[in-house]
Amino acid sequence: MQKIKSLMTRQGLRSPQESVHDLSPIESFRFPSKEELREVCEEPTDPQAQQEIINSIEEVYFSNDSFDIVKYELERLPPVLSLQELEEYRDKLKQQQAAVSKKVADLILEKQPAYVQELERITSLQTGLQLAAVICTNGRRHLNIAKEGFTQTSLGLLANQRKRQLLIGLLKSLRTIKTLQRTDVRLSEMLEEEDYPGAIQLCLECQKAASTFKHYSCISELNSKLQDTLEQIEEQLDVALSKICKNFDISHYTKVQQAYRLLGKTQTAMDQLHMHFTQAIHNTVFQVVLGYVELCAGNTDTKFQKLQYKDLCTHITSDSYIPCLADLCKALWEVMLSYYRTMQWHENHDQDDAGAVSSVADGSNVIGTEENSFDRSYVKKKLEHGLSRIWQDVQLKVKTYLLGTDLSNFKYDDFIFVLDVTSRLMQVGEEFCGSKSEVLQESIRKQSVNYFKTYHRTRLEELRMFLENETWELCPVKSSFSILQLHEFKFMEQSRSPSVSPSKQPASAISTTVTLFEQYCNGGNPFEIQADSKDDETEDVLASNGYESDEQEKSAYQEYDSDSDVPEELKRDYVDEQTGDAPVKSVSRETLRSRKRSDYNLNKVNAPILTNTTLNVIRLVGKYMQMMNILKPIAFDVIHFMSQLFDYYLYAVYTFFGRNDMYESTGLSSSRLRTTLNRIQESLIDLTVSTASELRKPVYWIVAAKAIDYEQMLLLMANVKWDVKEIMSQHNIYVDALLKEFEEFNRRLNEVSKRVRIPLPVSNILWEHCIRLANRTLVEGYANVKKCSNEGRALMQLDFQQFLMKLEKLTDIRPIPDKEFVETYIKAYYLTENDMESWIKEHREYSTKQLTNLVNVCLGSHINKKARQKLLAAIDDIDRPKR
Repeated sequence: MQKIKSLMTRQGLRSPQESVHDLSPIESFRFPSKEELREVCEEPTDPQAQQEIINSIEEVYFSNDSFDIVKYELERLPPVLSLQELEEYRDKLKQQQAAVSKKVADLILEKQPAYVQELERITSLQTGLQLAAVICTNGRRHLNIAKEGFTQTSLGLLANQRKRQLLIGLLKSLRTIKTLQRTDVRLSEMLEEEDYPGAIQLCLECQKAASTFKHYSCISELNSKLQDTLEQIEEQLDVALSKICKNFDISHYTKVQQAYRLLGKTQTAMDQLHMHFTQAIHNTVFQVVLGYVELCAGNTDTKFQKLQYKDLCTHITSDSYIPCLADLCKALWEVMLSYYRTMQWHENHDQDDAGAVSSVADGSNVIGTEENSFDRSYVKKKLEHGLSRIWQDVQLKVKTYLLGTDLSNFKYDDFIFVLDVTSRLMQVGEEFCGSKSEVLQESIRKQSVNYFKTYHRTRLEELRMFLENETWELCPVKSSFSILQLHEFKFMEQSRSPSVSPSKQPASAISTTVTLFEQYCNGGNPFEIQADSKDDETEDVLASNGYESDEQEKSAYQEYDSDSDVPEELKRDYVDEQTGDAPVKSVSRETLRSRKRSDYNLNKVNAPILTNTTLNVIRLVGKYMQMMNILKPIAFDVIHFMSQLFDYYLYAVYTFFGRNDMYESTGLSSSRLRTTLNRIQESLIDLTVSTASELRKPVYWIVAAKAIDYEQMLLLMANVKWDVKEIMSQHNIYVDALLKEFEEFNRRLNEVSKRVRIPLPVSNILWEHCIRLANRTLVEGYANVKKCSNEGRALMQLDFQQFLMKLEKLTDIRPIPDKEFVETYIKAYYLTENDMESWIKEHREYSTKQLTNLVNVCLGSHINKKARQKLLAAIDDIDRPKR
């Protein structure tokens, strides 16, 4: 029935349920037979009418198979039954049943040929299956015969062969596992041999083999161990990479780079390399400076090792400063040279790699080639960027060292050596990364300015000593004398760059196109600079007894060379106490006298006319010019100071020989000369002199502070009663005590002047300071008063007037210093509240304590609390900026 329903559904019809034969309890439904169906189908009906009847069937009849039609129809019966209506309803159901039956019959008849055809096909299939069963039975029988006769024996042999092959493979795997287990020993050997690429290659191959045999339980632990070993190799590889920073070795670095390439960490290696270079610079300078500090300290105290590099540099002594600087620059040069050679290595290998890539004909390794090209580009940019960064680190370290010591008291040659080393280092920086070394230039400029100011003061003092002791006798020099023969002018003989020091140049001239890195790439150090030989300094430019030939001069000199065994230091006329230098090579007075007695004849030789002081000035000019050549940043200052040397010499000559009132009154003196002399007088002579008077005030203030017992006066003032009720006519005893102190001071001053002359300006300064301190002590005593009346304030005025009257008899200083300071404070007692506020703001010379006393004591009884707080707040506002 379900099939009928589905068939009807596909045809677009709705059929009643299978239980349609239970239409009523009276009449059962019987499924029509084939003949009946044919009859029903043959019964002439109107198809449209039949379809309408089927459509009129209620939907509930098609709901599901479990639908109870009888129950449904019974439940629909009305309470009151009508036979006619029941019959009519029954006829309607019969029509619907007949229509459905006819529709079913039509469908069955329509599909009957297909049914017959399908049945025939099933019968044919059954026959074929029976035949196949017979064939299978025969085949199984023959297979059983073949199994027993042939297959069983042959397959047994094949199975045994297969097992043999499996066991051979297992044996090979076990041997591989055994080899893997022994890999650690070989890896350790390779690491000791620094064969990092081989060790990594072996470790990677072992990891690959371990992944192949990972199904074995023993391999899982081995794989983890290999990973730890690989990490250990990377750590040792990083240590090996750090060694490159101080001593570059091509074979060593090649192995390291190959190892990182195998790991696929070329970029990481370059990042680590720059970090190691930065650390190498820090460690290098620290260890060099620490070594000298500990050596000079002479103990094994570890406190220096805990200091910062900046603080450590301040412990370098003057004696060890130059060798430490040289070693510092040598060590930093090694670091920069290693970086330079590292860049060279990469440039060479980049060219080799590029040539190898261009020779590859196929495109099978395009991806790998692109990766290598990217790595090379990254490494190149990283190295180029690192140049300036490394040089900046070097500059900062050397700057800290240069500024850590005061060089102002160094010997001239030592300071020139420092400049030479620094200049050579700046040349290294320019060749290293094209830097102008602004940091080093600024550092050396600061030290140079500081040094040269001290050096110039010493030279002026030295020149003054020469001028005071100059006999103005002729200094005989050879007829061939030239300033270029003096040691100080040797630097002018050849053109030299700022990096070249006054030290001797190497005998073999080096081409200017060869950089320091190219010159010292394979050995040596540009900071291996030897100190100057003193032979040139002792070159004799003085003429002998009129003889011009060397043999005659030699024999003549032998007569005067009786002190040849005397040390050179004792032969010098003057030695600088600060630097230990002999200022210049001067001629002793004995030599001058002996040569004056010789047959030296100016008519025979055309020699310059010089004095000993003139030669000294010339030598100083040479030194200043030498410093200008090296210290270009302060060359203007140097030439200014050099002109002062000549000005000082010119002014001294004029003072000794040219100052003549009669000559000047005649009007014959040149206005140009007078202008020059006035300029020298104002800018050089008066300027070293005028500031000296300013030194008197701070020096004699201490004397004045101890000359009078000011504390005793404060104690006496504290015992005075100031809240008196009547005006007093007698001053207080503290005034007499203070005047007695001044009388004693005057007496002691007179006694001292009998033994040591006291200039009037000094005497005036002492009196002025003592009076100022006394007046300020008076104000401080008045500010300590707790109670004071109008009469008490008048007593203060009386006391002060008495003090002034008696004081003016002891000293000629007018006006009395700080007189208004005391009088203004006393008169402030009479001010009103409003006037007091403006007075406080205008008189900031008084202390907070003194102003507060005026408010609390003087106005305390005349103003209310609010007004007092207002005035105290004004005092606090004045004092706040001072805090």
